[in-house]
Amino acid sequence: MFTQFKNIDTAFSHIKRFSIFLILACLLITCFAIYKSFDMVKAVQAKVYILANGKAIEAFSTERKDNLPVELRDHIKTFHHLFFTLDPDDKVIQANVSNSLNLADESAKKAYDNLREQGYYNNLISANISQEITIDSTSLDINQYPFYFKCYATQLLIRSTSTTKRKLVTQGYVRNVSRSDNNPHGFLIQRWETLENKDEPLNP
Repeated sequence: MFTQFKNIDTAFSHIKRFSIFLILACLLITCFAIYKSFDMVKAVQAKVYILANGKAIEAFSTERKDNLPVELRDHIKTFHHLFFTLDPDDKVIQANVSNSLNLADESAKKAYDNLREQGYYNNLISANISQEITIDSTSLDINQYPFYFKCYATQLLIRSTSTTKRKLVTQGYVRNVSRSDNNPHGFLIQRWETLENKDEPLNP
């Protein structure tokens, strides 16, 4: 009789241990499933589908810091392209410069006012000169804020009879602002100045 009780007690002890093990296993599986679910939701939320020409294109969102140098360089390139790409048409000049001034502070407006007072834009129009710019490189220092940059570019002044090549070097700082339609990167160039702007010989 005592042996029977002992067998029952042993069996109960085995069942108890098995039940505890089963509960722990279920808890682990549940926690893993919840973790994977959150991970999957996060991955899905990072995907963006863009509809272009009737086709859905998959894109991925990232943290701004992951693409900071790329965005900074594109902002600087866009500003210089708008400010220095000009045609002998007052409306084109006004439109380009106005758009460029949305990307910079009063230092760019001051540079524009100085050029206008010197008759630079009137000379472009009267002499039918088109001005184009190519950004050769942009050095950045993202270890300080506002972010310092130095931009190296080549300007072409195209006349009906000749073309003049100029080397352009500018510098400034970039700080964060709110994104908008006029400023999609959410940066603002400040303390912008031209360090060098001189003629260079054209390659034969």
